[in-house]
Amino acid sequence: MSKNLKVCYERILPRDLQLSLPRGNSEAARMTRAAIVISKRWANGSTLRVRFMGGDAAQHDIVKQFAPQWSKHANLKLNFNNAPDAEIRIAFQAGDGAWSYIGKDCLDIPRDQPTMNLGWQDEGVILHEFGHAIGLIHEHQNPQGGIKWNKENVQRDLSGPPNFWDPATIEHNMFAKYAQDQINGTALDKKSIMLYAIPKTWTTDGFQSEPNEVLSATDQTFIGSTGVYPGLGQPSTGPVELAVAEMTATSAQIGKNGEEDLYKFTAAQAGRYTVETEGSTDVVMSLYGPDSQTKLITQDDDSGNNQNARIIADLTPGAYYVQVRHFNAVDGIGSYSIMVSKSGAGNSQAVGQSRGAARPSKGSRK
Repeated sequence: MSKNLKVCYERILPRDLQLSLPRGNSEAARMTRAAIVISKRWANGSTLRVRFMGGDAAQHDIVKQFAPQWSKHANLKLNFNNAPDAEIRIAFQAGDGAWSYIGKDCLDIPRDQPTMNLGWQDEGVILHEFGHAIGLIHEHQNPQGGIKWNKENVQRDLSGPPNFWDPATIEHNMFAKYAQDQINGTALDKKSIMLYAIPKTWTTDGFQSEPNEVLSATDQTFIGSTGVYPGLGQPSTGPVELAVAEMTATSAQIGKNGEEDLYKFTAAQAGRYTVETEGSTDVVMSLYGPDSQTKLITQDDDSGNNQNARIIADLTPGAYYVQVRHFNAVDGIGSYSIMVSKSGAGNSQAVGQSRGAARPSKGSRK
């Protein structure tokens, strides 16, 4: 019996209520692995602002003490400035458990609501929840995981104190899996901070894991690896400046697996702007701003019409950032060009559209 085991749960958005099930049951895919949700990663090199919504000075201090350990290994920074529009907003409700939204899902939460709750605080819990906040999932939800659950025991224990989970919460957080193309993962790491303490009574084959209170060596390596948040400590050249000019394209190349290119342009006047790519390389393009690398305006993965990425947005004056990566975030490379143009005043909306050279359908992309 494990009735007193405290377990964190992921807060999910409605679009994520139905996770895709993985295919295959190979022997190599039988265990849990560290993984990050590709679509929920923050822009590499971002500074994430943190706001405390309640709690006392002692609670704030313990978060400030342990959470920045991720920044020692990931190319991300944390700024505890209590900004009203901070990306990460922390509550300390003792009766609400420990939970966090995943990565950029935090941007979809109203500013007067928390994106994380720390119902109890210690080093392991804080590191675990901030792992979620920067995009990491529970290891056992990797599609290559294969824990043989004793579902009856899991449901019995988690439905009681101190968690009091309902059946849907248990299903999503314990048994559901992400699709293979949604994540970037590593080999099995039973010492990962993102792995639950799993008692033997929860499995049918004797698998168990102990509570992990610190970042494992694999956690430290993985979070700073290519395709996650690489480049910590390396000289930064900053984003590439793009001119706002009709028919003036900048040539670029995704030269290595997991590379993300960052651009910046200035909207000197309010109006409708078009950001678009050309070429045969299949890219995903995200637009952030104004004056922020974390405020996502819109994104186009060009999957709808099998064409180049194109974003049309009505922008106010300010600096804007464009992030470009290959559709295949794990091992896609290739060249492309990008351009920004202004077509006049708009009506304060953003839409993703496409045009240009046709490419393979989503089902056949590599």
